[in-house]
Amino acid sequence: MKQKIYFKTFGCRTNIYDTELMKSYIKDYDVVNDENLADVIVINSCTVTNSADSGTRAYINSVKKRGAKVILTGCGAVSKGKEFYEKSSIFGVLGASEKSKINELIAKNERFFELGDLKSIDKNIVTNYENHTKAFIKIQEGCDFKCSYCIIPSVRGASRSMSESAILNEAKILATNGYNELVLTGTNIGSYGKDSGSSLGKLLQNLGKISGIKRIRLGSIEPSQIDDSFREILAESWLEKHLHIALQHTSQRMLNIMRRRNQAFKDLELFSELRALGFALGTDFIVGHPGESDDIWQEALSNFMKFPLTHLHAFVYSPRRDTYSATLKSDVSGDVAKHRLKTIKQIVAKNNYEFRVQNKKTLSVLVEQIKDGFYHGFDQYYNPVKIQTKKDILKEWVNIDKYEVANEANFAKI
Repeated sequence: MKQKIYFKTFGCRTNIYDTELMKSYIKDYDVVNDENLADVIVINSCTVTNSADSGTRAYINSVKKRGAKVILTGCGAVSKGKEFYEKSSIFGVLGASEKSKINELIAKNERFFELGDLKSIDKNIVTNYENHTKAFIKIQEGCDFKCSYCIIPSVRGASRSMSESAILNEAKILATNGYNELVLTGTNIGSYGKDSGSSLGKLLQNLGKISGIKRIRLGSIEPSQIDDSFREILAESWLEKHLHIALQHTSQRMLNIMRRRNQAFKDLELFSELRALGFALGTDFIVGHPGESDDIWQEALSNFMKFPLTHLHAFVYSPRRDTYSATLKSDVSGDVAKHRLKTIKQIVAKNNYEFRVQNKKTLSVLVEQIKDGFYHGFDQYYNPVKIQTKKDILKEWVNIDKYEVANEANFAKI
């Protein structure tokens, strides 16, 4: 009887993709969806913040108590793998370049530490997503940006693009397998093609031609990466009407401290341009970074309120080892940082509600799950929609004309 293996995924969409890729390499174990049944647990970890590391540590401790064999992979394998391995908290460490060896390494039943390098490109593709209605395609790996606070380039490596022909082939297979919605992911997807003479815009133009693709969503991109080839596809019906563009801050002085490439006032022009084209807009934002004085914060807040933001991924600054920001004096108290975080979240929540009230368009929803008596999905603006119906619409596309706008979601009865 085969032993059972369970995959626990933390963090970003790239990790979701990598987990599915690792599952495809498993031959000598039964992949299960219940961690309590597993003899082996593979943790695909995130390390972007201290809380991400804490989550990994807490999860390792909880499954170790049950006697499961723990394998650590993902970004945390690079930043924390050695520490966990030397304390015997985990059975093995698996680097990104070694994913294809996962089955044989575990089957040897000997502890292993295989970090590999940060230069690899995945050769295999993912053609099916268990428990997902949409499919993820990783188009690139790594990041060339050197933001002062960020550990990711040191755990993911420099930016490198997947082959365009391989991406298109993967998309065609996924479309044939019934996945109408694709989510493009990577460490810094706007860098796609910089090493191959292509661009994200050109790739999207070719993906949009594939029969069966109804919607393409994008991961986070940088303001500087929206070039002419990207602008050419903004009116395409298959492009999600929501873009997530990473600002990180809205004070130019703070952006300089963070060693960011974007410029606050150019960012505002870009967001205003995209909002005029009907896009819902999201961003990343860090509060409490060293140097965020009261004066800088007030400048940032004044600018922030001018941005037509509808979605927000914001968090309190967390010092990461071996980054420039970690060498700076931490001069923003935790309480102040939390208050700033709450302030911008409230602004964007209000913006989102007003956007949905004022933008009463027909919503195109891919229904992803049933929960608490409602069918749940996201519309083309990446807003949650809850649907009451007696029909079975799971994994179906639904167009909704009549709906109620509430604070947490749009509600419809069909």
